Amino acid sequence: MKMLNVALPKGRLGEKVYDMFEKAGFACPSIKENNRKLIFENEQVGVRYFWVKPSDVAIYVERGSADVGVAGKDILDEYKPDVYELLDMKMGKCDMCVAAKADFKDDRSRTLTVATKFTNIAKAHYASLGRDIDIIHLNGSIEIAPILGLSDVIVDIVETGTTLKENNLVVVERFMPISARLIANKANFKFKSERIEKLMSSLAIQTEQK
Repeated sequence: MKMLNVALPKGRLGEKVYDMFEKAGFACPSIKENNRKLIFENEQVGVRYFWVKPSDVAIYVERGSADVGVAGKDILDEYKPDVYELLDMKMGKCDMCVAAKADFKDDRSRTLTVATKFTNIAKAHYASLGRDIDIIHLNGSIEIAPILGLSDVIVDIVETGTTLKENNLVVVERFMPISARLIANKANFKFKSERIEKLMSSLAIQTEQK
C-alpha cells in the first residue's frame, strides 16, 4: 500500500483536522501520545502524518514532501502555491479585514498607508478599489501600527475582534472570508488519486454535518 503523507498544522486546528481524518479511515493512534515527536506512521492503514507550522503546510504540499495537507485560505491567497485546492473544511473560520482607529476617515486625495503581513492580499484588495496605497510589511503586533502613526490602516485576520477592541481599533471593512482548505500536491495526486478522493469524500460528508 502506498503511504499517504499528510501535513497537519500544529495546534488546535490540526488536532480537529486529525480527528476528521481518523473518522475517514486514516487513523494513527501514536499521534495522540504525549510526546514531542513530529512524524507519526501507521503502516497498516498506510498513512504518515507530520506536524508543521500552519503557514508552512502549503510549502510541504507544493514541494511534494506531503501528498495532502490543510492550510488556511489566507495562506493560499497570499502565496499562491501551485497545489490543488480540494475542499473547504469549514473550520478555522475568520475574515480578512481592514481595521483602523475609531476616528479614521479615508482621505482619498492622498496615498493610504497600509500595514500588514498579507502584502499580496492587501495589494489585490486595494487594486480592485482603484485606491493608491503604500504597503508596510510587518510580521507581528500589527495592531500598534495605526496607534503609533506608522500606518493609516491595517489589513489582518479577525476572528473575534477582541485584540482590535483592546487596542482601540475598529473593523472598517470585512472583505474576504477565510477557512481551512484541504490541498494536494498536483503530481502526487495522479499517483494516489484513489486514496485522496476517498479521503476527500469522507471529509466532505463530515463538513456537511457541521
